[in-house]
Amino acid sequence: MTQRPFDFIGHAFDTRWQHVDAGAQPGDLQLEGDVVVIGTGAGGGTAAYCLARAGLDVILLEEGPLRTARDFKLQERSAYPELYQEAAARKTADKAIAILQGRAVGGSTLVNWTTSLRTPEPTLDHWHQHHGWSMADAAAMAPWFADAEARHGVMPWPTPPNPNNAILGRGLAALGGQGKVVPRNVSGCWNLGACGLGCPTNAKQSALVALLPTVLDRGGRLLSRVRVDRLRIVGGRVEGVEAQAIGPSGHADAGRRISVRARHVVLAAGAIGSPAILLRSGAPDPHDRLGRQTCLHPVVMSAATMPERVSGHAGAPQTVYSDDYLWPTDGGAGFKLEVSPVYPMIAALVLRGHGAAHAAAMAELDHAQITLALLRDGFHPESVGGRVRLDRYGHPQLDYPLTPYLFEGMRRAYLTMAELQFAAGAKSVLPIHDDAAPYRSWAEARQAIAALPMQALRAKVVSAHVMGGCALSPDAKDGVANLQGRHHQLDKLSIIDGSIFPTSIGANPQLSIYAFAARLAEGLASELKGG
Repeated sequence: MTQRPFDFIGHAFDTRWQHVDAGAQPGDLQLEGDVVVIGTGAGGGTAAYCLARAGLDVILLEEGPLRTARDFKLQERSAYPELYQEAAARKTADKAIAILQGRAVGGSTLVNWTTSLRTPEPTLDHWHQHHGWSMADAAAMAPWFADAEARHGVMPWPTPPNPNNAILGRGLAALGGQGKVVPRNVSGCWNLGACGLGCPTNAKQSALVALLPTVLDRGGRLLSRVRVDRLRIVGGRVEGVEAQAIGPSGHADAGRRISVRARHVVLAAGAIGSPAILLRSGAPDPHDRLGRQTCLHPVVMSAATMPERVSGHAGAPQTVYSDDYLWPTDGGAGFKLEVSPVYPMIAALVLRGHGAAHAAAMAELDHAQITLALLRDGFHPESVGGRVRLDRYGHPQLDYPLTPYLFEGMRRAYLTMAELQFAAGAKSVLPIHDDAAPYRSWAEARQAIAALPMQALRAKVVSAHVMGGCALSPDAKDGVANLQGRHHQLDKLSIIDGSIFPTSIGANPQLSIYAFAARLAEGLASELKGG
């Protein structure tokens, strides 16, 4: 393999680090190692870190390119096509939900907004009681969370919130609530606010920064721009993977093949990518569980125009949140409240109207405050998530039905966000919905939101949190892998990423993936090293 150093700011070049850009290779590649890890995000990066530290020969495969600090120019026009799945235009099968996922070395940890929250105890209790997750215990998981927090520099953000976040806190206080401080995985943060476009200072302790250097220091090999077509399955045993190089166009080049043999395969391509690889491989699925229970945290948004400048693109993107509405006692769809950074290109896509009306809304962008409501799904019979399938080209699609139960939760969320924004002093509030208009008072907004038609493609729904699709379960009838992460029907295959969760989390999933991935990977490392 050719050698190429990374260019981390604050990290010395190391010519021993082995990286191959498969898209730049002239011919085929054949490799062999102890473990091949498919994916370099929170799950794959953690698994590779644990396995490499145990002395195993690790090969990492990543569909996206290797991009590091000097490549991040704080520009949306380059960040989305370079760092996101489908240039940040991935959608569910019916186009009703936009899905933001990373597609570069480091996965979604490279482009998330650094919010790092432990799995809520009610979620752990639900997994224990309803899905047989014996390890889903807050006390038992505490050391794993603490270890991940230390490794990724997670601590409550000590700097005063930017105006975008402060407005959420102000609204909560005015209505008798209290915003909580977001823990962030950063070290020496410059408070630029460009987390979603790639951190140009390496302050974000992503998988790229906090995990992969250790893997490479210990002899691990990294291949970027590699699309895994299928697992090589022989007699119920996974012996390796077959893949293609990704060319400059971003599409697989069938003329350049990558073949990797390994003692064990770790599937960590994410909650859409991992089911897709198993489906393309013809993996056994006797109980029809593969790709099911794929949960999203469907997100609806509310935009307020404030009398003061907000400049929502500047400063740490998420530093205030609220769980006051996450666990309603009436059984309705609960939601978490956070804010969104106001990046111009994304704002232009989600703001309603055309022509002069849209231009007028964009002209007020520096006064815009955007609140998010993240609905938790998977906890109710009318909220069971979606299903990953393959299209005719073998590409994954998520079929995710928006049910009346979820729509009612969204209406509640619109009402709550509008009330909070008016309580914080908003001049007007616009729910991000095709039939909504800017409302000048809480009374007007309450009446109008109550009458909004809650339908797919009219309510604007997004999500950056994809979970499930390869759920762990002690019983093969209920999941794809067992509680150690081993595939129920295939030997020598582990699944270690966000696809293992049986429901959504009710919190940003990054820290949950880091902690559970470490627990599974340490167990795997011990087994492969003979105990």
